[in-house]
Amino acid sequence: MNQISCPNCGKSFTLDEAGYADILKQVRNTEFETEIHARLEMAEQAKKTEIQLAEQKVASQFNENVAALKASIAELQGKLTAAETENKLALMESVKDLEKERDDLARDLKVRDSEKQLLEASLKEQFNKEIAAKDELIAYYKDYKAKLSTKMIGESLEQHCEHEFNSIRAAAFPNAYFEKDNDAKSGSKGDYIFRDFTSQKEELISIMFEMKNENDETVTKKKNEDFFKELDKDRNEKGCEYAVLVSLLEPDSELYNQGIVDVSHRYPKMYVVRPQFFIPVISFLRNAALNAAKYKDELAQIKAQNIDITNFENLLNSHKEYISSNYKLAKDKFENAIAEIDKAISALEKTKKALVGSEKNIRLMNQKAEDLTIKKLTRDNSTMTEKFEQLKEGKLLELESQTDVVEEFEESD
Repeated sequence: MNQISCPNCGKSFTLDEAGYADILKQVRNTEFETEIHARLEMAEQAKKTEIQLAEQKVASQFNENVAALKASIAELQGKLTAAETENKLALMESVKDLEKERDDLARDLKVRDSEKQLLEASLKEQFNKEIAAKDELIAYYKDYKAKLSTKMIGESLEQHCEHEFNSIRAAAFPNAYFEKDNDAKSGSKGDYIFRDFTSQKEELISIMFEMKNENDETVTKKKNEDFFKELDKDRNEKGCEYAVLVSLLEPDSELYNQGIVDVSHRYPKMYVVRPQFFIPVISFLRNAALNAAKYKDELAQIKAQNIDITNFENLLNSHKEYISSNYKLAKDKFENAIAEIDKAISALEKTKKALVGSEKNIRLMNQKAEDLTIKKLTRDNSTMTEKFEQLKEGKLLELESQTDVVEEFEESD
C-alpha cells in the first residue's frame, strides 16, 4: 500500500499497487502527450518556416520567370505586330488580286450566262420549230391519209419516192435507175428496184424497195415487221444486194421515227425508213458501195502486185539456181586449177631448192678456184717451182719476139 497526498488539498489517501500503477500510467501518458504536443508544435512551426522560405524562393523564381516571360512576350508581341502588319499588307494585295479575279470571273460568268441564255433561246426556238414542223407533217399525213383510200395512199407514197429520185437523178445518180418491179414470175414482186453502175458499166449496188402505208380507218393495223419476210424473198429472187422498206406504218413508234433503222439482225442488209429518209438511205448505201469498190480495186491492185512479185521471185529463184549451178561448176574448176597450181608450186619449190643448193656449191667452188694460185700450188715443191719459173721465162721470150714482129710490120706499112 502507498500513502499519497493530494498537492492541491493536502488530503492523504492510500493506494494499492494497482491504483498507484494506474495513476503513474496516467501521469506518464499526460507527460508523453504534452511532450508529443510540444514536439508537434515545433515541427509545425519548422514546417511553416520552411514553407515560408520555399514560398519566398518560389515567389522570387516566379517573379524572375515572369519578368523573363514578359520580356519574351514583349519581344514576340513586337515580332507578331510586325508579322501582322506584313501579313495585312500581303493579305490586302492578295485580296486585291482575288477581287480582280472575282470581278473577271463574274464578268465572264455574266457573259457566259448571256451566251447560255441566247443559246438556250436559240435551241428552244429551233426545237419548237422542229416540233412545229413535225406536228405539221404529222397533221399533213393524217389529213392526207383521211382523204385517200388505202390503195391511193400506197400509190401516192410510191409516186412521192419516184418524184424525189427523178428530181436529183441526173446530178446525184447519173448511172443509176429507179424503176417499178413488174416481174411477177415468182408469184410476188417488190415495188421498185434501184440499180447503180460504175463508169465501166459494172453494177455497183442494187436495192429492192417496198413502200407501205395504211389508212387510219383500216380495221387491220399492220406492222413493219409483217413485211420483212416477203421483202427479203423479193430481194433474193431479183438478185438485189439490199432491201429497204419505206413505211408510214406505226406512226407513233420512236424506233422507226428516229431515222434509218437497221433490221439486219432479222434479215441481212435490210433497213426501214420514213419517206423523208428515202434519198439519204440510197446515198448512204451507195457511198458504202463506192468505198467497198475502192477497197476492192486497191485489193485487186495489191493482188496484181503480189502476182508480179511472185513472178519476179520465181524468175529470181530460177536465175539464182542457174547462177548457183554455174558457180558450183566454176568453183570445182577453180579448186582443181588451184590444186594443180599448188602442185606446180610445190615442184618449183623443190627445183628452186635444188638450184639454190647447186648455186651454193658453185659459189664455193668459185671461191676455191679464186683462192688457187701458183704460189700456193708450188709451195714446198721445189721441182714445180723450178718448172713454173722456166715456163715463165719462156713466155717472156715469146712475148718479146712477138713484139719485134709487130713493130717490123708497122714500119713496113
